[in-house]
Formats: sequence, structure tokens, C-alpha cells
Amino acid sequence: MNQIARTPKQLGDAIRRQRRALGLSQTALGTKTKLRQATISGLENGEPGTQLRTLVDVMAALGLELVVRERSKGSENIAELF
Repeated sequence: MNQIARTPKQLGDAIRRQRRALGLSQTALGTKTKLRQATISGLENGEPGTQLRTLVDVMAALGLELVVRERSKGSENIAELF
């Protein structure tokens, strides 16, 4: 899975897709990461306030990694970024 996520919502959607592809419920992922189901739900919905440690732990549990690179020219409309 290679995806570009530019917003918290897009990142949450990518995490949700991977969780579902692995056949995990939010509760099962929460158990695996020692997080509440509500925390997983908030992350997947792009809610503000998610701690970086939470994001990294969930991504690791799903076999994902975060890659930082220069932004491509895919979107010039600043409103689309937020």
C-alpha cells in the first residue's frame, strides 16, 4: 500500500483501509496497541489531538511506516489541505 496522505482525514482513511485489509476490528487493534477503541476511531476519523506516539504505535501494529518527503505538486489549493 503506497498512498499519499496530506490531511489527518486522509491519514485516518489509509489506516482504516489497512486495518480492514488485515481483518482487524477497531477493538482488536486497540487491544493490540493497548489503546481504547474510541482512540482508534478518533485517529481513523482524523480528529485533532492525536498524539504522535499513538499514531506511530498504530501504524507499527498495522505494518505501516511513515515516510517524510518533499510535497509533490498534487494540490495547489490550500483549502484542500485542511
